[in-house]
Amino acid sequence: MRQKLPIDKITDPVNKFIHQEHTSGIVLFISVLVAIIWVNSPFAHSYHQVWDLKLSIGIGRYALNHSLHLWINDGLMAIFFFVIGLELKREFMAGELSSIKKASLPMVAALGGMLIPAIIYFLINKGAESEHGWGIPMATDIAFALALLSLAGKRIPSSVKVFLSALAVADDLGAVLVIAIFYSSHIDLIPLTIGIWLLVILLIGNKMGVRSIIFYLVIGFAVWVAFLLSGIHATIAGVLVAFTIPARTRINEKSYADNLRKLLFDFEKQIPNNSTLTTPEQHHTIEKIKELSTYAETPLQKVEYALHPWVAFVIMPLFALANAGILIGANFFSSLLNPVSIGVAVGLLVGKFIGVLSATWLMVKFGVQLPAKSNWKQIIGVALLAGVGFTMSLFISGLAFSSPEMVDQAKYGILLASLLAGALGVIVLKRA
Repeated sequence: MRQKLPIDKITDPVNKFIHQEHTSGIVLFISVLVAIIWVNSPFAHSYHQVWDLKLSIGIGRYALNHSLHLWINDGLMAIFFFVIGLELKREFMAGELSSIKKASLPMVAALGGMLIPAIIYFLINKGAESEHGWGIPMATDIAFALALLSLAGKRIPSSVKVFLSALAVADDLGAVLVIAIFYSSHIDLIPLTIGIWLLVILLIGNKMGVRSIIFYLVIGFAVWVAFLLSGIHATIAGVLVAFTIPARTRINEKSYADNLRKLLFDFEKQIPNNSTLTTPEQHHTIEKIKELSTYAETPLQKVEYALHPWVAFVIMPLFALANAGILIGANFFSSLLNPVSIGVAVGLLVGKFIGVLSATWLMVKFGVQLPAKSNWKQIIGVALLAGVGFTMSLFISGLAFSSPEMVDQAKYGILLASLLAGALGVIVLKRA
């Protein structure tokens, strides 16, 4: 067994914390709490000043000059959507959405959980200026939902967690389509055409066997800029670029194992020089093992695993910090008495629950099985947790409304519904 170094006493707990799935939800919750405390403190003016700071990237008149808030929402969140795209592609290729049998239940449940909240919101806001916000209560926050599911106890079957994850991923796909179709501004065809041709280049590179991550990221950045200038929301570029990343290994598992055993045998035969350095022969063998390992992994999974901690522990908390600043005063509950807040809150809390549960029940009536070892009480708990729509709902509210007042009203509804849905979901799951 490897002897632990003093630094391991610090890094091991940190690594363990990071690699537990529910911890990203904890960090996200802390960011939300900090934002709310900050904006309700005597330093509230500094909250707005920080996010209004201008940041310019470029050369001369070809520079992009935007506020820090916009760079987070349109820039960093494009990376968030890029990782969502990678997850979607992986799930469609070899995950819970890879076959009709596997995908039918979570996909239909997600569809029900999107349609019913949108209809409820639209009916409450019909004819008003705010009716365009029907997409806000359609989303589920996978990080918060999985974190809350973990609080429900270890007796929850893993199949229920898989069902919730697949439902949330399918929900993300729906949200991406809604943003692309309904929440993009006036389209400029010239930069859009350039962006599409760049995507074609990435697809050709994939077909030709180009596996360089730099190739995809550099051209992918150019696609993001083109989409940003075209009027189609730039985060959509992240999803489209993700679908061009190669998702196949260069060698199969058997070839990898056989070649690795040979290289390990060669390494063991090479005489060590009894120092902290390796011999030239050992170093050469190690490099061959590295090269062989790159052939055995897919660029898609390599990029996803590399970016996931950054998205979970940097980008999403930053987004929450920049967008969750909600003023909570003595008149907080009276502030909820408006069509936007009511539509969002009822859509998330009631609409999501009814949509997910009724769609699941309908599929079971048609002969689809519930997740293994699960029961209807657990499905009810999952349907409630689906109403936690924090990150994506906040994101869509910024796209749906140009009025700061309506954005704040949407935030009130999102916060209230997410708190109630999360608490009720955990209570039901604990009793299940």
